[in-house]
Amino acid sequence: MSQYAHPEVVVDTEWLANHLNDPNLRIIEVDVSSKPYKNAHIPGAVFWNIFTDILLPDLRINLDAIAFAKLMSQSGITNETTVIAYGSYPGIGAWIFWLLKLFGHDNVRVLNGGYQKWKSEARPLFTELSTFPAVPYHAKAPDPHLRVLHEEVQASIGRTDRILLDVRTPQEYSGEWFFDQPPKETECAGHIPSAVNIEHILTLNQDGTFKSCDELQTLYNSKGITAEQEIFPYCTIGARSGYTWFVFKYLLGYPQVRNYDGSWNEWSRLPNVAIVK
Repeated sequence: MSQYAHPEVVVDTEWLANHLNDPNLRIIEVDVSSKPYKNAHIPGAVFWNIFTDILLPDLRINLDAIAFAKLMSQSGITNETTVIAYGSYPGIGAWIFWLLKLFGHDNVRVLNGGYQKWKSEARPLFTELSTFPAVPYHAKAPDPHLRVLHEEVQASIGRTDRILLDVRTPQEYSGEWFFDQPPKETECAGHIPSAVNIEHILTLNQDGTFKSCDELQTLYNSKGITAEQEIFPYCTIGARSGYTWFVFKYLLGYPQVRNYDGSWNEWSRLPNVAIVK
């Protein structure tokens, strides 16, 4: 992993296995349902529900610093705690990395391969629920340098110095799907004009680990994406694009990357914006 721009933020399963009892480490399982967590989770992991702990009812990411501080506090996380997140979907850990960095949490790591690799190696899994006493936590206001808003996205359409990167599935990009199914009557499917489509899972090996730096460079260069451009990834709710932000910033070291966390959930509902199918 030393090939990456910031190898210090990526840990492997052996490292985590050796640090499970570290009192300054907190592991978080993030998912849409607590059922997988209750069936089997990495020892010591606490559970965050994507819909109730991270998103608002309209599926926007909750950017309220007080709410975030409460979530961290009730998870037994202080401002000095090292946090590692994972989930059943590829890239969740790197999305949570972006979220924690957004609110100014310094000590965050990403488990390379996530739950998939941990389980494939027959490492220990627990069914007992993990709880920790609440601790003081102070969250900073969201860092505007990690986000791009829809007005700037709209102004970037067609510009060669900026890349609008759609990291959803080809079916979502083409308008065949709205997230994971055909669009309903009230849903607008498609993509932002001039956006390039590279699905986020193309950055991962079959075992869930990150591809090498050379492979990632080749993937993005094949679509004309270089470190000299500003890159604005988007997806449906800002999760897969948050993961992609991590790949560019921390694996490749690209300097100008911001997550459009409003993503398709916002863009498809805006008045007077263009949508391509």
